[in-house]
Amino acid sequence: MSFLALLKAELKALLTNPVVILTVFGGVVFYSFLYPLPYSHQTPREQKISVVNLDMSQTSFKLERMVDATPQVEVVRRDYTLEGAHQAFLQGEVSGILVIPEHFYKDLLLGKSPTLSYAGDASYFLVYGTIVEGLAQAGGTLAAETRVAKLVLDGEPLSQAQNQYAATKLNLKPTFNPRMGYVDYVVPAVFILILQQTMAMASGLMVGTQKHGRGYWSRVSTSKLMLARVGVLTVIYYLLSMYYFGASFSMHGVNQLASMGNLLSLLLPFLVSSCAIGLWVGAVTPRRELVTLVILISSMPLVFSAGFIWPVEAIPSAMVWLSQLFPSTPAIKGFLTINQMGGDWSDISLPYSQLWIQSLAWILLAWWVLKRQGRLNSHH
Repeated sequence: MSFLALLKAELKALLTNPVVILTVFGGVVFYSFLYPLPYSHQTPREQKISVVNLDMSQTSFKLERMVDATPQVEVVRRDYTLEGAHQAFLQGEVSGILVIPEHFYKDLLLGKSPTLSYAGDASYFLVYGTIVEGLAQAGGTLAAETRVAKLVLDGEPLSQAQNQYAATKLNLKPTFNPRMGYVDYVVPAVFILILQQTMAMASGLMVGTQKHGRGYWSRVSTSKLMLARVGVLTVIYYLLSMYYFGASFSMHGVNQLASMGNLLSLLLPFLVSSCAIGLWVGAVTPRRELVTLVILISSMPLVFSAGFIWPVEAIPSAMVWLSQLFPSTPAIKGFLTINQMGGDWSDISLPYSQLWIQSLAWILLAWWVLKRQGRLNSHH
């Protein structure tokens, strides 16, 4: 069987397998819209809270209005006891509770720093952080107004009182995430993982489908079959990658700083490694449907161990070491460096070399397993 005929047979086998088609094209395109959807507003807004005002002064009511005016928080309840607010929180009516203590206004007049208490579910860290940010802004603004007003009453000119309260001013300029949103932060890295996982599923499902039958794949050598399969899937995923890093990024407004040549060069060992992982998984799993299960289970650990969501220093060293065996880890680091941070090719020489080493290792492992499997099938 000529190599050109083998390529045609591989492409036909892929395009006529509905499970593989759904994984490759349906999965990649579907996730390009589905995954960024929760982050479309970049940060959570208008989180519902309850206020327990134990001071009941004019200043405390002003703080309530200021809290409600922030874009992060919406005051939907005013409870007179902590127990009532607690029950509303447990029933899901609010996401947090703000407690204004007794003597709030009195402490402000005396120059003391009253303590505002907040309760919320910190396991929802985006919601929790948003509410705390809104409360801090409102509380800080009120404290500044009170302090400046006191300085003016003491005889200080207004302009001097303002400068005295805030001797330094911040001029924050975000560098690699100009919108300071979650789309720019999460989506580029997760898209790399989606490409790896769907490609591994596709190649693994093809192996699983052909494992116990006899066809063109049984009439060619293992090396020739692997070369054709890796070649076909790599070309297809080059096109899908261009959609992700081109049209999809443009649609979501994500940075595109890498040159086409650098991007294509970085993708090659990444796609080859991903395909080889799928070939190995498809060969070692006894049933085809287990391929999808195994790869899906590995997704969450790979996301967290990549280092962009959770600090690598806070992850067990064994998990960090294990994650270095998979192409998504160096690929995410390399891609974010050149495409999101505008780095040079020299900045990703180490991840790029790691990807080629992984490609060689996974190809050899997949070849050995498939070769051994072919011998066992021939005996049967």
